[in-house]
Amino acid sequence: MKQIRTLVVIAIIALGFNTAQAQTKIGHINTDLLLSLMPETKTLNAELEKLGKTYETELKAEEAKLEAKLKKYEAEVGSQTDEVNQQRSVEVQQDQQSLYQASQIAREEITKKRNEKLKPILDKAKKAIEDVAKEQGLTYVLDASSLIVANGTDLLAAVKTKLGIQ
Repeated sequence: MKQIRTLVVIAIIALGFNTAQAQTKIGHINTDLLLSLMPETKTLNAELEKLGKTYETELKAEEAKLEAKLKKYEAEVGSQTDEVNQQRSVEVQQDQQSLYQASQIAREEITKKRNEKLKPILDKAKKAIEDVAKEQGLTYVLDASSLIVANGTDLLAAVKTKLGIQ
């Protein structure tokens, strides 16, 4: 009798787990692909590329000035005193350090702008994914870009439609 009760309890628990598993619906989406298809991302990438080229042009101009100064100083090294040559060497090192810092600042500014402008794009994509998952009754949505095997509903087409992407 006790064994029958134990078997009945095990059967009920097993049935409960199977029911819970049957109710779990899983979907997946490649968020990297979705983001790359969004017009906002394309606009952001173009904007960042333009900003990057602006910084690159400015940095190249400063580098050219430094190269010209270095060539001039190298040509005049024999006709200058040791004190002047030492002073010029320090000046060139400072200019090189300034150029390096300007390069670092440019990279930081581009990264800052990218992160700033990307947040609303990510939020929009996330909201669309959540809406589609809710409409389709999905319990979990996994990022397919990092999955080896993706069983479940692929949400990319539905989310693209929700966002108005062709």
